[in-house]
Amino acid sequence: MTHIIIRTPRFDEALAHLKGELSNIRTGRAHPGLVENIKVDYYGTMTPILQIASISAPDSHSLVIQPWDQNATKEVEKAIIASDLGFNPVNEGHAIRIPIPPLTEERRNELVKLMHEKVESARVSIRTIREDIWKEIKHAKTEREITEDDQFQYQKELQDVVDEYNDSIKALADTKEKEIMTI
Repeated sequence: MTHIIIRTPRFDEALAHLKGELSNIRTGRAHPGLVENIKVDYYGTMTPILQIASISAPDSHSLVIQPWDQNATKEVEKAIIASDLGFNPVNEGHAIRIPIPPLTEERRNELVKLMHEKVESARVSIRTIREDIWKEIKHAKTEREITEDDQFQYQKELQDVVDEYNDSIKALADTKEKEIMTI
């Protein structure tokens, strides 16, 4: 008898990807996650800021980026401007200060909309994984590797796992939306 793995690591990877995407959506306060994955042209290689500089949030309304290589300061500044996050970095020579302006109601709504797009993308990933596993179950049944009772048992287990991950996605989305909308 064939054993089909229902709780595949792909589900966890989809959820982890969503967490990473949501951490990049800014809320009302400064945190290093807002800029740490912005790619900088560092001597011809696109490198995340996190790998070439220290990032700190001295207060809730600003970030300070200190490149370890002072020659990279200008490139870091260019990458932040090009990132389309709406930040206006201030180059202080040895460091870059990013003032984080308070979010307007309109911008909060845009961020919530963006967040919902990322959440929907995660749900689509979960559905795709479910479909792949479902095909595997049907194939095993067709090849007589599992019985019809096994098929129904696997189908129930699969749906339980999918529901669990969809609940986790909803909880993440609700928390992030509350963060974004809190002034």
